[in-house]
Amino acid sequence: MAQTTAVGIIKKLKEKSNPRAVEGMTRYGINPKNTLGVQIPILRQTAREAGKNHMLAQQLWNTGIHEARILAGMVDEPEKVTERQMERWVIEIDSWDICDQLCSNLLDKTKYARKKAIEWSSRKEEFVKRAGFTMMACLSVHDKKRIDDEFEPFLNAIKKEADDERNYVKKAVNWALRQIGKRNKKLNKKAIQTAMKIQKLPSKSARWIAADAIRELKNEKVRKRIG
Repeated sequence: MAQTTAVGIIKKLKEKSNPRAVEGMTRYGINPKNTLGVQIPILRQTAREAGKNHMLAQQLWNTGIHEARILAGMVDEPEKVTERQMERWVIEIDSWDICDQLCSNLLDKTKYARKKAIEWSSRKEEFVKRAGFTMMACLSVHDKKRIDDEFEPFLNAIKKEADDERNYVKKAVNWALRQIGKRNKKLNKKAIQTAMKIQKLPSKSARWIAADAIRELKNEKVRKRIG
């Protein structure tokens, strides 16, 4: 069927393109380059119709089209993703939404996820570094079988990189810290302790990360949910 080929899917996406939506996305900091303005629910529906397909994902990514790259993360098969592919894709990310969608739909499900989360967290490139902390946040939510001690390296990386003043990085650092702290009671305590250490760093970014995390992690609803 046409919609299960890269050519067919791109044609369908272009038919759904919305210049006005692109303008709105730009206001939220999304890169308008090669962007069609197709909404995420449409991309999810397209992914369901296409099914999982590693080769199709490569073809979609290689188009360079914003929505096609998000879709690539939705249709790819995690068990077939290599380290080389992860490194090639992450360096080509040019917008925060592609970063977050790719990490949550695909990369955090690969066998290299935890390794890459740590590696990328210390990289200089803004979206590569964001991807590292986004992976930590996603793994904190999705990886239910991990023991608490396995999140210690994430907390160490968060403290180490909390002074990065770049907006897309500091928000991802904060996101990772909050998600770890919402995992259970023990990690809530450890995350708050980490935040209190971060709060003492001579950095505006660090103080914001810490204050925002502490506020949420001490929230009564969060405390009640994690017991």
